[in-house]
Amino acid sequence: MEQDKIRNVAIIAHVDHGKTTLVDELFKHSGIFRENQEVAERMMDSMDLERERGITITAKNGSYEYKDFWINIIDTPGHADFGGQVERVLRMADGALLLVDAQEGPMPQTYFVLKKALENHLPVIVVINKIDKPAARCEWVVDQVFDLFVKLNAPDDVLDFPVVYASAKEGYALKEHTDPIENGGNMHIISEMIVDHIPAPSGSSDASLQMQVGTIDYSPYLGRLGIGKVVNGTMSINQPIVVARRDGSIKPIRITKIYRFSCDEKIPVETAVTGEIVAVAGMNDVTVGVTFTDPEDPQPLPLIDIDPPTISMNFIPNDSPFAGQEGKYVTSRHIGERLEREVLGDVALQFETLTDGVGFRVSGRGELHLSILIEKMRREGYELQVTRPQVILREEDGKTLEPYESLTVDVDEKYQGAVIEKLGNLRGQLEEMTSEHGMVRLQFKIPTRGLLGYRSEFMTDTKGMGMMSYVFAEYGPWAGEIKNRINGVLTVKEPCTAVAYALFNLQDRGKLFIAPGAPLYKGQIVGECSRAADLVVNPAKGKKLTNMRASGSDEAVILTPPTEMTLEDCIAYVNDDELVEVTPESIRLRKRMTVPGRK
Repeated sequence: MEQDKIRNVAIIAHVDHGKTTLVDELFKHSGIFRENQEVAERMMDSMDLERERGITITAKNGSYEYKDFWINIIDTPGHADFGGQVERVLRMADGALLLVDAQEGPMPQTYFVLKKALENHLPVIVVINKIDKPAARCEWVVDQVFDLFVKLNAPDDVLDFPVVYASAKEGYALKEHTDPIENGGNMHIISEMIVDHIPAPSGSSDASLQMQVGTIDYSPYLGRLGIGKVVNGTMSINQPIVVARRDGSIKPIRITKIYRFSCDEKIPVETAVTGEIVAVAGMNDVTVGVTFTDPEDPQPLPLIDIDPPTISMNFIPNDSPFAGQEGKYVTSRHIGERLEREVLGDVALQFETLTDGVGFRVSGRGELHLSILIEKMRREGYELQVTRPQVILREEDGKTLEPYESLTVDVDEKYQGAVIEKLGNLRGQLEEMTSEHGMVRLQFKIPTRGLLGYRSEFMTDTKGMGMMSYVFAEYGPWAGEIKNRINGVLTVKEPCTAVAYALFNLQDRGKLFIAPGAPLYKGQIVGECSRAADLVVNPAKGKKLTNMRASGSDEAVILTPPTEMTLEDCIAYVNDDELVEVTPESIRLRKRMTVPGRK
């Protein structure tokens, strides 16, 4: 493959602005599929969790041929919690496609990913996506994107960025949003822009080998695969090379397999040249950031700088009376081994052993970052308990600093009062407010603590019609105490099975989380109390029976459906004296307490 015919481009955007759908259409219009071939929607979202939630969690690689050019695509996550993925994969790219929604315009994550692209000195092509929306406002969005470039001190040559208008869902792209759609439309304009505006990869094939691993993949036959760009030199199968590790040590290895990407599949090749993005096998403990280099002249590349984590949780072995009934991996050792495997591929995640008890303190970018890890573990057969998330504080010049988020909220005008009041109570500071067509955009600076568990309240306050998104802004002064939850909880008095009659009588005391027939243990949380104090209840209390019967004396038991809480809801709900018990089949809330019969 000729180096000047390679183009490496990362697709970056805010969450749900259409990155993965755009990749699908670029592949389809390249002619890589047969006409009668069945193609999965959002094919780059290969994880079950990604397809269920409609978000990209891990960066993926793919490629396609356009004319005689080979275009490597790097699909990146759009959610702020997975920003660590974006930071490291941009090292592989020589340019970026910045997707912006034609209605929403630049959002917090747009600011974050564009900032990282400019730090890597990447040329940027702006794609205004979803122009088929009835409320699309293309000129306004382009102006907002330009203002964002200026705000980030982009150099003059980058400020003159090319713009293309597209509807990835409908499968067409236009040079001007007012142009007619010809012959049903196609995506060739975007491919043409990539070829014209993204430079070929730099580097020399005659220099010493340098390839830095940006992401990790796994093969059931070959084990761990390191994915990265060959920065200099060439790489061949069975070539003896050395790997420069993150700690500075150097270890000799031999490459056993090299794969090039075609569409979303891997194709084995004998050799990789400068500028190619490939997956290589041969090192079982390969980690993100290591450099494969020449044994005669080892030249490690600089390590990838990753923003520090802002939130931590404790992962504790499950010690409830129901421990071991549903899970396959239940011990502290099992949890530790799983976390060790996770941090090899996710450099934004950190963990350490607890000094004041059994378990681990796991730190990440946000609630979603950690809850996705917990969800993956429970699906793999792990049982564990987790505590309420805590922000990671810093001490500077004798002052306590905490992380702050830049929050953007889009709501209907009639709900803005409730949102501003709630966020004000959570120490949020309103920095900007704009209104258009009955919708209001509010921009806040708020402590990360204030956002823990706020999303469900926000959806209730806005009747499910609001949108909120945030990205880490900076560390700032401690904002003072923030109340997590006003109401107490209903806890179980003794081990039992829930009875409909008892739950019917408990409905007046609060909101229930369980249905009749649920097995319960002492200290388990079965509902939210209508008052501030906790209340111990007996969900198994049956009706007293007599030998007297009278017409109308039996009440009909009518139960309100229990409140169903997701894993994220549970993590955000618990207080410091409570735990979330997570097993492959159940998610339970409980009080921290000594279990009878155990020390």
